[in-house]
Amino acid sequence: MLTENKLCKQFGISEAVYNYVTKIEKEIKKNHFEKIDKIRELNQYKVIHAMQENKLDYTNFYWNTGYGYGDVGREKVEKIYASVFNTEDALVRPSIASGTHALYLTLSGILQHGDEVISISGRPYDTLLTVLGVQGKEPNNLSEAGIIYKEIPLYKNDIDWESAIKEVSMKTKLLMIQRSTGYSFRPALTIEKIKNAIERIRQVYPNIYIMVDNCYGEFVDEMEPSDVGADVVVGSLIKNPGGGVALSGGYVVGKKVLIDRIANRLTAPGVGKEIGLTFGTTRNTLQGLFFAPHIVSESLKGALLFGGVYSSLGFEITPTVEEDRSDIIQAIKFNDKNMVIKICEAVQAASPVDGYVSPIPWDMPGYTNQVIMASGAFVSGSSIELSADAPMRPPYIAYIQGGLFYDHVKLGVMLSLEKMMEFNEIKNKIFN
Repeated sequence: MLTENKLCKQFGISEAVYNYVTKIEKEIKKNHFEKIDKIRELNQYKVIHAMQENKLDYTNFYWNTGYGYGDVGREKVEKIYASVFNTEDALVRPSIASGTHALYLTLSGILQHGDEVISISGRPYDTLLTVLGVQGKEPNNLSEAGIIYKEIPLYKNDIDWESAIKEVSMKTKLLMIQRSTGYSFRPALTIEKIKNAIERIRQVYPNIYIMVDNCYGEFVDEMEPSDVGADVVVGSLIKNPGGGVALSGGYVVGKKVLIDRIANRLTAPGVGKEIGLTFGTTRNTLQGLFFAPHIVSESLKGALLFGGVYSSLGFEITPTVEEDRSDIIQAIKFNDKNMVIKICEAVQAASPVDGYVSPIPWDMPGYTNQVIMASGAFVSGSSIELSADAPMRPPYIAYIQGGLFYDHVKLGVMLSLEKMMEFNEIKNKIFN
C-alpha cells in the first residue's frame, strides 16, 4: 500500500494504471522470473571465478600516465574478460568509444584489400552500414579500403546457413553475425541458433573466421557466442558488461592471432596491446563487470513487463513474452509516430537524470533517418540503463532496453501508460 501511495502521489500514477500493470506483473513473475534468476546466478559465479582465478588485487586499480606501459590493471582486465568469455585473449579499452567503434576496429583489423565479409544475419544495425560503406560515403569506410560486402537474409528468424555456405567464395575471409535485434523487428538470435549455424558452416569451411556482434546480449544466456565456436566476439562496455558503472569503452575477445591484429589497428603495429592509457577507469570497468549479471537480469525482467503490458493492449511485440530472449531489447510496433514519441517521453520522465526534459526526433551521426532517444542515464548513452529509441520511419517501432533496477523499469511502464491514455483506444482498454 505504501508503494502504491508513493507512485500515485509523487509520480502521478492513476489507480487504474497501477492496477493494470500489477495484474500483468503477477503473471510474468510467476511464469518467467525464476529462469532469469537461475541464469543470473550461474553468470555471477562465472565472473567471480574469473576475478579470483586471475588474482585480482587492489593494486590493479592503480594507473600510470603517458604511454601506459606496464599497466598491470589493464592487463588484468583483459585476462579476466578472456576468462569470462572463454577465449585465448581479449582487448578491453576505454578508448574504444562504442560498439560500432569496436566492430570497425575488428573488421578493419582482420580484413584486407580484396577480402570479402558476409553478414549471415541479414542487414546489420544502421551505424554499421556506414562503416561497411553500404550507406553514405564517409571516408575510411570498408568499401573504400577495397573490402567486399555481401549479406544473406534470415530465414524464419534463423540463420540461413545453407545459403551462407553457397555464398562463400575464395575471397570470403569472415562471416558476421549480429546477435541482437538492432533496428529490425525480430527476436535476437539465440545461442543455440548461433551454435547450430557455426557448426554447420565449419563442416564445410573449417578455417573461415566467424565474428559475432554481441551488443545487448552479454549474460542473457548461460553461454556466450565464444563458447559455441565464434572466433571473435565484440561488444560495448556501456551496454551489458559494464553493469551501468563503466564510464566508456568496448571489448573484443577471441583468438590471440586476431586480437593481435585488432590491437595493432587500435594503437600501432609493433606496440599493439602494450600501450594505451586507462585514465583510472579500471576499477569502474571491473566493478561494472561484477555487477553485470545482476543488472542484466533486472533489465530482462523489465523488458518482460514492458512486453507483457503492451502485448495485452494489442500491440505487436518482439520477442513475445513466451519466446526465449537473447538480448535485453523489447521492441514494440506502434504503427503511429506520435505513440513512439510518447513512450520515449515517458521513459525520459521516469529517469533519475534529466527526467525533466523531453526527447525529440533529431538527426544523429551514422543514421539515415531522424532518431528519437530517451536516455536519462548516469553514463551518457548507456543502454544498460533504462532507455528507449526509435528511428522515425514506418512502421514506427520503439526499442526499449536496459534498466539497472526492475523497479525503475516498472515506473517507466506506468508512466508510459499515463501518457498513452491520451489515445482513446488505449484509455478504453485500461478502464475496461
